[in-house]
Order: sequence, then C-alpha cells, then structure tokens
Amino acid sequence: MQDTYKTIEQAAEGYVTEKKSKFLSFVFHVESPEEVKGIVDEHRKKYYDARHVCWAYMLGPEREEYRSNDDGEPSGTAGRPILGQINSYGLTNVLIIVIRYFGGTLLGTGGLIKAYKEAAEDAVRNAVIVEKTIDRTLTVRFEYVLLNDVMRTLKQFEEVSWEQNFKESCTMKLRIRKSEFQRLHDSLSQIYGVKIEKE
Repeated sequence: MQDTYKTIEQAAEGYVTEKKSKFLSFVFHVESPEEVKGIVDEHRKKYYDARHVCWAYMLGPEREEYRSNDDGEPSGTAGRPILGQINSYGLTNVLIIVIRYFGGTLLGTGGLIKAYKEAAEDAVRNAVIVEKTIDRTLTVRFEYVLLNDVMRTLKQFEEVSWEQNFKESCTMKLRIRKSEFQRLHDSLSQIYGVKIEKE
C-alpha cells in the first residue's frame, strides 16, 4: 500500500532567460486552494509590471486535486509544462508560479513550453524535497485499569503518535501511517473494554 508522498520543505526560487524574456520561478509548500489563491494574488501585486503570472498546483497525498493557469499565454504553453514538472518529480502539496517579463522577441509555442518547463524545474531543483507518510487517526476510550494493556499494544507500533486526555477515564487520539492503521485497529479491538472511534 502506497502511504508516502513527496513534497517540499520550504519555498525556493529559480530563473531562466530565453531570447531576452526573463522567467522567474517560485515553488511553495501549500495545503489548500485558498492558500494557493493568496500566494498567486500576492505575486500578481508584487510583479505587477510582468507580462504573465502563470502557475500550477497539486494537492492531496493521492495527488488528485490540481490546476494550471496560462494567464494569457497561448493555451497549454505555460500552466501545463509547469504542472508537468510537478508530476515528473512526483510532488504534491506544491504550487509553482512562473513570472514572465517579455524581452521583445516572440518565442513561439515550442519556445514557451521549453522556457516555462525549465523555469519550473529550476525552482524545484533548488528546493528540498521531503517524503512524508499518509497518516490516519483514531480515538480510543477506556477505563484506567486498561491503560497498561493499551500502552503495551502501542509499543508494538514504531510509528504511532498520540495525544492523551486522562480525567475520569482515558481518551487517546492516535495517529499512525495508513499501512499500519488496520493492524493497530485490530490489536486494540482485542482488548475488552476499549471503545474505538475511527475518524
């Protein structure tokens, strides 16, 4: 079961020139379309004198949510090559923006695709790529007398983390990588008196 994904740790930049057109590229870690919109708007304001502000993003551990935008460049010559770089590095939860300053010479569709692709790739190459696990959570509730049994079970799982709330009884919110989730669930459900709530 695939339960890891690749993203970047922090923002990075790149730069290419093609026939005097300048392409400034930026890659960001993002978590939502709203965050994407905020960053794109910010760059439009900051680089108000640029000819085009093109971008693409990919979201979600399963890499199912994505969009690209040519911002007035011929269709498919900017956003798609930027998205292509996100795909070729297998990244998600990233936004790449490429800002073009026109240099006076038309590049043609082939030239544009090449320039946007190379600019996007330059930013990604300057970023630190990290691998993260896809995690799932579950909440368990039980009486104090079962605490040792529960802790003994949790010690069998290397990658489990938790938050606990012990008042009259015990509540623990557990987080574990997806591939281990079912095994943890099954192990805990064998302890009589433990109530499990899946998220």
